[in-house]
Amino acid sequence: MNVRYARKARRGAAVALAAGLALIVTGCGSEEQPKKEQQAASSASPSTGGQDEKPSPSNEPAEVLAVLKGQEGLELTVNSAKRDAGGFITVSGVLKNTSGDVAVVSSHLSGDETEIIKHGNSLGGATLLDSAGKKRYYVLRDTDGRPLTTTRLSSLDSGAETPVFMQFPAPPPTTTEVSLQLPTFTPATIKLS
Repeated sequence: MNVRYARKARRGAAVALAAGLALIVTGCGSEEQPKKEQQAASSASPSTGGQDEKPSPSNEPAEVLAVLKGQEGLELTVNSAKRDAGGFITVSGVLKNTSGDVAVVSSHLSGDETEIIKHGNSLGGATLLDSAGKKRYYVLRDTDGRPLTTTRLSSLDSGAETPVFMQFPAPPPTTTEVSLQLPTFTPATIKLS
């Protein structure tokens, strides 16, 4: 019986290895553009001294829906709160350390639910409050109980920032404003898009 188990395990490992190699070989040429697209791109934008040009992110400043102020100089700037067809809302923004010292991200941001806490520091304690509908919406979780938010937050150096997100069940379509509440941060009203 152990011999059969070992054969099955080797066969499974061989299949997994072959699949992995196929993905690697397929992905090797994915960054190359066809010649027509390369020529169009090079004729559309003049070269500046023959240096490798990297596409720059949009120079437009991100829309600011709200700024939540927290402890130790932490600030959460909310840039979007979008409804998705799947029936949830994704709130995205930037967590920044505005102090002159290293800021430790508090474990209180994870909330106090055991399922969320056991997966480490996150923004799992965030809630959306729909005062018109008199409902509170908690961060969604996957089937293993992990919060659908940015995780593994520990500390931020002075002036450092990191992009963050949180996903919630969507309030009814008639709800256009909610209050975003995050432990140790001031609450803020945000408009839903």
